[in-house]
Amino acid sequence: MTARSPDPSSAGVNPHPADAGQPLGKIAPQPWMSSPAVRSVLNALTAGGNDVRFIGGCVRDAAAQRTVRDVDLAIALPPDRVLGLLQAAGVKAIPTGIEHGTVTAVVGSEHVEITTLRKDVETDGRHAKVAFIGDWRADAARRDLTINAMSCTPEGDVYDYFGGLDDLARGRIRFVGDADVRITEDALRLLRFFRFYAEFGRPPPDDDALAACRRHAPAMRRLSSERVRSELLRLLMAEDPAAVLHLMRDNGVLDVVLPEAGALARLDKLCWLDSRALARPTVAADAVRRLASLIDGGAGDADAVAGRLKLSNVDRQRLTTIAGPPFAPSPDTPALVVDRTLHRTGQAHTRDRALISWADELARGGGGGRGGRTNAWRALLDRIDAWRAVAFPLHGRDALALGVPPGPRVGWLLDRVERWWEDGGYRADREQCLDHLRMAIDQTADGSDGKAGDSPA
Repeated sequence: MTARSPDPSSAGVNPHPADAGQPLGKIAPQPWMSSPAVRSVLNALTAGGNDVRFIGGCVRDAAAQRTVRDVDLAIALPPDRVLGLLQAAGVKAIPTGIEHGTVTAVVGSEHVEITTLRKDVETDGRHAKVAFIGDWRADAARRDLTINAMSCTPEGDVYDYFGGLDDLARGRIRFVGDADVRITEDALRLLRFFRFYAEFGRPPPDDDALAACRRHAPAMRRLSSERVRSELLRLLMAEDPAAVLHLMRDNGVLDVVLPEAGALARLDKLCWLDSRALARPTVAADAVRRLASLIDGGAGDADAVAGRLKLSNVDRQRLTTIAGPPFAPSPDTPALVVDRTLHRTGQAHTRDRALISWADELARGGGGGRGGRTNAWRALLDRIDAWRAVAFPLHGRDALALGVPPGPRVGWLLDRVERWWEDGGYRADREQCLDHLRMAIDQTADGSDGKAGDSPA
């Protein structure tokens, strides 16, 4: 479905926009508003008296008294004029999204995004054609949620055309205007509703927004993997993502974007562990680990999720490693087996599996939250944290040098020696391992050591 709006001319955008309204709030001076990088960009853009404001997320987060990470500005000048002003002031400018009016100013290591006021002319649910305008209210009207539609002058005066300040104070997440229209313009806004509800919302959720999300859920299948991945991973980093994922499931959204999410209770317990119950520097909220905790179908489902979301190779391997192996460390696991897992898969993967195993025990009503059992789980994490990696001293070339022909028997022999080395507590040195390799070669000269199922073939 394509939504069309009147086509305002992009020529002659007024540097002193109409319908500025009156400020409805005030943000006290904050370091991010007056940092040298931001001030240099503001000084360049306000040359000649242009009206420039902070826009979107930085205004929302400052009003909510949260940390501001990204600073965005808006202005009623065409992007080519913005580029010219920045370059004239000696500020590096990159036309990162020039067709949508976006220019990025780079000052040292800091990036400030500047966007020309604009209005959607045509949308298809994924992309929009825009026209540059000179109307702050009209620019705000095209944004997704009321809490994201506020703007703020460099002096801290907040302009709020759609009740974003009140919604933010009440934990109310609403679309700007008609929810169906907003989602039709860009189906990603449906996911953003749930993500911002997870970050800023308080029950009950907005009925109109939920109804629109239910109606438009199938449209998310047309979204790019990258956009869906970004929203899902950010949602998973919220304080209580499981409750919001339940809401998504109940409204037909989760089955569209993450049908493999079958372990919401386990995710809930994992979030309790990694954010509230455990105070240790090695454990913190982690989006990939939380995603893995949701998947019940093992490595196959994990690989399907990784492929559909186009995770990086590193995250894909991590997800499938955490979710795939049947082994899950617990306080009941022999120390030798835990150490072998640490040696074979690494400290981070073993810790991930242990945390998910603990969360699973809690979700199933086990004793993982009781005093003695909790201490046992903590002792397991202590053992993982204390692990120091030791490199196995042999390589394939050592077997070849002893006359073993190239082939699968080389790996089989090395694995046999490595297991012996692991069973001995990783204490045998290279010469002792070579002696054991020679013995293994002699014992299996006929290709087998005589034990059923233990063949190098």
